[in-house]
Amino acid sequence: MAKHEFGILPRDPRLGERYDAYEPERYGCVSVDDAWLEPLLEKLADIPAYWHALDRPETGLAYCGITLIPPASLPAVLDALDGGVELAPLRALLERARAEGRFVIHYGL
Repeated sequence: MAKHEFGILPRDPRLGERYDAYEPERYGCVSVDDAWLEPLLEKLADIPAYWHALDRPETGLAYCGITLIPPASLPAVLDALDGGVELAPLRALLERARAEGRFVIHYGL
């Protein structure tokens, strides 16, 4: 089954720095089946984010790419999640990132 990966960046990304490599182990990522994330994409579509680098502001998740979710967007991402047990690890990761004021990295399909 196709999966998305979410992790917490240890430091804020810098302008000019690109995130193009698939490195979920580097950021202690949690996996989310696409079947659980795909229904949430519409709710996430307007959330400010960056695709691969800070010089590429977008909204929503880069479904087949890499998304950098800034700390200011985490409350909206958390609000978009439903209460299902399948998303509990993602919710915990997002809560920790919000408490620490950290960016979250998302690796799409």
